[in-house]
Amino acid sequence: MSERPLFNPLPRQIIQLQQQAANPQSSIWVEANAGSGKTRVLTDRVLRLLLAGVKPDQILCLTYTKAAAAEMRQRVSARLADWALADHAHLDQELFELLDSAPDTALLERARTLFATALETPGGLKIQTIHAFCESVLHRFPVEAGVPFDFKVVDDYERETSTAIRRSRGRSRRCSTR
Repeated sequence: MSERPLFNPLPRQIIQLQQQAANPQSSIWVEANAGSGKTRVLTDRVLRLLLAGVKPDQILCLTYTKAAAAEMRQRVSARLADWALADHAHLDQELFELLDSAPDTALLERARTLFATALETPGGLKIQTIHAFCESVLHRFPVEAGVPFDFKVVDDYERETSTAIRRSRGRSRRCSTR
């Protein structure tokens, strides 16, 4: 799931639309085909939030799959690590492309510290699946949700295995009672 633009470089119109969607000042719904840049837009949005001073523990990113969450986590971490070590010209160019405006000295310095800030944040950036988020809400409010406080979500494989074990135990009991 690495970035593979179909056009190199991307047409200016696509870049502008992606920058609009990455602007944290806007409420945006992104719907697009696989490989069209959704993860890049969401990654850029997180980076812009961090540059704007939002603390990492106040950002929640929800994805549909574990693979998408892992990919997004990796991309954000890689960009922050790159910023921490980049020379001035490279960092200036990176931030200009992200923000579509020239960064000032304070913003350049902030960008250099974000990797350490994210690492020091308990629990790190919250980038998780919708399912994991819903499960965490149920664990926080079990009474309101009508679930046992110590419930465990069982995946399809565990459910099938458990069902098969119950069936086989039922047959063995029937056989032993004859």
